Amino acid sequence: MHNDGKVVPIKATIDQAFNAPLARLPVVLLQVRDKAALQLRQGLQALFDNADDTLFEMADKAASNSAQNALFEAMRDLRHKRMNIERGFLDRFYEAFARLGQNAPTITGGYATPAPESKEALERTAALEVMVDRALTRDGLALNQLTLRFSALTSQALDDLGNPLGPAMLCEYFLQAGRTLGVGVKVKLIILQLFERYVLQDADQLYAEANQLLVATGVLPQLKAVPARRVSVHPVERSPQCARHGQGGAPQAELDANEQAVFTSLQTLLSRVRGRVAPRVEACNPTQPISTHDLLRLLSHLQHYVPLGGEVDDFDLHQQLEQLLTRVSMKSGTYRKVEGVDEDVINLIAMLFDFILGDHNLPQSLRTLIGRMQIPMLKVAVLDKSFFSRGNHPARRLLNEMATAAMGWGANDDCQRDALYVRVEKIVQRLLNDFDDDPAIFSELLAEFLAFNSDERRRNELLEQRTRDAEEGRARAQLARQRVEQEINRRLLGKTLPKFVVRLIEEAWSQTLLLACLKHGDTSPAWLQGLETMDELIWSVELHSQPQALRRLLEVVPGLLKALRDGLASAAFDPFATREFFAQLEALHVQAFDSRYASFEAVPEESERVLVLDEIVLACPEHPAPVQSPVRLADDDPAVLQVQRLRIGNWLELIEEGEGLRCKLIARIDSTDTLIFANRTGLKAREFSPMALAVALRRGNARLLDDTLLFDRALESVVSQLRRHQAR
Repeated sequence: MHNDGKVVPIKATIDQAFNAPLARLPVVLLQVRDKAALQLRQGLQALFDNADDTLFEMADKAASNSAQNALFEAMRDLRHKRMNIERGFLDRFYEAFARLGQNAPTITGGYATPAPESKEALERTAALEVMVDRALTRDGLALNQLTLRFSALTSQALDDLGNPLGPAMLCEYFLQAGRTLGVGVKVKLIILQLFERYVLQDADQLYAEANQLLVATGVLPQLKAVPARRVSVHPVERSPQCARHGQGGAPQAELDANEQAVFTSLQTLLSRVRGRVAPRVEACNPTQPISTHDLLRLLSHLQHYVPLGGEVDDFDLHQQLEQLLTRVSMKSGTYRKVEGVDEDVINLIAMLFDFILGDHNLPQSLRTLIGRMQIPMLKVAVLDKSFFSRGNHPARRLLNEMATAAMGWGANDDCQRDALYVRVEKIVQRLLNDFDDDPAIFSELLAEFLAFNSDERRRNELLEQRTRDAEEGRARAQLARQRVEQEINRRLLGKTLPKFVVRLIEEAWSQTLLLACLKHGDTSPAWLQGLETMDELIWSVELHSQPQALRRLLEVVPGLLKALRDGLASAAFDPFATREFFAQLEALHVQAFDSRYASFEAVPEESERVLVLDEIVLACPEHPAPVQSPVRLADDDPAVLQVQRLRIGNWLELIEEGEGLRCKLIARIDSTDTLIFANRTGLKAREFSPMALAVALRRGNARLLDDTLLFDRALESVVSQLRRHQAR
């Protein structure tokens, strides 16, 4: 069985926990990472969507049954492992950025080849080298500027091959994530070609947006901006007018053909639901299909009567259009009916919004707002069919961006006071009021929303980072406290010692050790010196009768007293209590040399000795402990596996007293085995042990939210529904 190369997080030892550097990525670098992850995920989704069709076409043209069966097996394997590959790719992508924050060496792309003498290795290596060279030739200047800016931000000497966004690293993530694919070299090369087409080909957009974001925050603004690439197989933006007039040359024509092919395949699936958009009058002659222009006029009329609030759920698009068509038919004396492409668009949009309005991954308040966008989205889809095939279509991106930004809205949030809610509400109202037949309004609104959300997200990420730092600091303090307790109990348990010495070690010297452990680690000279001083203190107050022990005590006491004074002062121990302790200690040491007390038959009250039987537990600041669970689920339980697959940024909904609380995983503290969740503003909301969270998932007290892109999720669901309907 192949090792898929995934880095398995191992619990840090106590030594590592105190000395390993913590990741500290600048906020702007987190923004670059997250924006890039979104585009890369879209590219991977497009890759796998098209891989299925490509392999099917190859199987259809296969020369033999065995070759055809092999391709069908490859399709099945790819479908089953698609999510794991996407997740593995993004895991490695996030790990590469984490290494930047830890000042760790970046692992450059090695292409993860098998034995170098194998033919498969040679073919794949050659293909990868060509892919990387092409990408560097095409986008090398923009990548180089990004590398320089990353180096300036992280104080590391990066090169283009080690840049986490460079083509070599992107290929490495993909190869490592796909190592478990059981497909032949021919299929692997085809998948690599698709990776180049759908991921690497759009790297110019990746680098441009990252550079723009860094320049906006003042990172090497003096570097001359790279001019936009003129011709791209996958243009970043393309207006519907350009599509209608065929501008853009051969690549544009190819893109138009691909988009048409996507919509044609959707039309085939929609054929069984046609005939629903018709007037409620008996069909008669003359019959006049309604034109696209007239349909847009009817939709613009309806657009101004979209209901508010909860009434959106009762707004039936088909019913509203039927009523309008009935009125128009009766007024004109002709049977007016929507036919052909326009009817397919209406049916598809209606099904998409049925999914969205029932999608419990979205907060109810957002579903209500998005429901009011149904007619504007229908109009833009009627005008531009690439709406269904282009992941970066402005209208589609606007929908996705709003849904992603509002993922953390809670049922009890005061929406009317929420800046994000108010902004989304204004966007919806602007579309309903102003959108006629010019889709450019979506690009304008998208740009405004991205600018607004960037500021909002920056504030939230700063709070998240503070929360993360506080939790990591608390975890370090907890580990240090446990380490101090361990060393103290190892020395005191079972011994009979003066009561005031036991109290001093528990209340004061423990704090000296704690500070040394936190500041310098438990292998540092300061820590070892603190333990040595404690050992000498304990030895000095034990009963000694041998002359050599008394001679040693005479030698030890001066240095011991100085070390104790310095240590207690560093921990800011109460000066009055310090004086009292030293007075008692001096009296005890004098007793050891005074013949009157040599047998310790008459011991002053302050020197009363106690047998230490109970473990010492150090006091710690009041803080709610992470939710634990007395129940343990099996390691292969689906809920346990769900928790293991959680990554930073995943959203969760907790059901508490009938109310839903949405929170995001912002930290995984391995040293204390704790998951930290924050609300959407970045403030800590809950913390769980992994097993407690798994039990909550199993019992239905928590559920993971699907944070994939809303429109893509809706389209996938509708297509699956139509395919099932077609198969009956």
